[in-house]
Amino acid sequence: MAIVLGPNQYGKAETRVVRIYRDGPRHEIHDVNVSTSLRGDFAEAHVTGDQAKVLPTDTQKNTCFAFAKQEGIGEIEDYALDLGRHFVDDIDSVDGARIQVDEYAWDRVVVGGQEHDHAWVRRGGEVRTTIVTVEVDSTSVVSGIRDLTLLKSTGSEFWGYLKDEYTTLTETHDRVLATSLTARWRYAAIDLPWGRVYEDVRRILVERFAQVHSLALQQTLWEMGKGVLEAHQEIVEIKLSAPNKHHILVDLSPFGIENSGEVFHAADRPYGLIECTVAHDETP
Repeated sequence: MAIVLGPNQYGKAETRVVRIYRDGPRHEIHDVNVSTSLRGDFAEAHVTGDQAKVLPTDTQKNTCFAFAKQEGIGEIEDYALDLGRHFVDDIDSVDGARIQVDEYAWDRVVVGGQEHDHAWVRRGGEVRTTIVTVEVDSTSVVSGIRDLTLLKSTGSEFWGYLKDEYTTLTETHDRVLATSLTARWRYAAIDLPWGRVYEDVRRILVERFAQVHSLALQQTLWEMGKGVLEAHQEIVEIKLSAPNKHHILVDLSPFGIENSGEVFHAADRPYGLIECTVAHDETP
């Protein structure tokens, strides 16, 4: 029985790039984390150690910096597409590139009611993401958001679930629902107003979380995903991953204190992890 080399890829993970535009008195900042991964004719590198067709990962890192200067960083999808096309079109041994870019948001410092021209404060934990895959005959863009922390203090229930001899959970018709959402959506095209679509998808996700009277986190995710697809025909599917950030009512009765749904322990683990994909029925 022969032993063969299977699929392989290599790249540079988590290159931190900060691009500041200083064209005028009001500066702009883009803060990204870039991971590149290349696929192609690299068999000899594995089998014999011949590196003749291997573009060093250090070169990939340098390319991220050079493109930040020469091509600029506007929308992260366009930046990732530029990088991916360069590696596939300009490097003979490369026939596929996967470029992942995370963007960290900065808000301008406000002084005396006015936005400062060159000072920012880092926004909370949420991160805008994109993964672009460029191949010789195809290109795909998957964008998203992670660590979008959401909480509603009522409007959530959980009851009527399957029970067995190990079930101790008490049914509830009024609970705190909280999560740190990760959402990724796949586009049908690669020439879109990325920023405007991103902002609207984020709005829909947040609004549906708030508006839906939830009988389960599963139902909430379905309604969030469905809302995105109904509003954006250019998105063919959305994947949602939501850890259930449990808030457990504290028993204050030993101290003679009544706790009518006002004081909770925020438990970090273990946690339920709910995931689903919502897609158009003919999506490949």
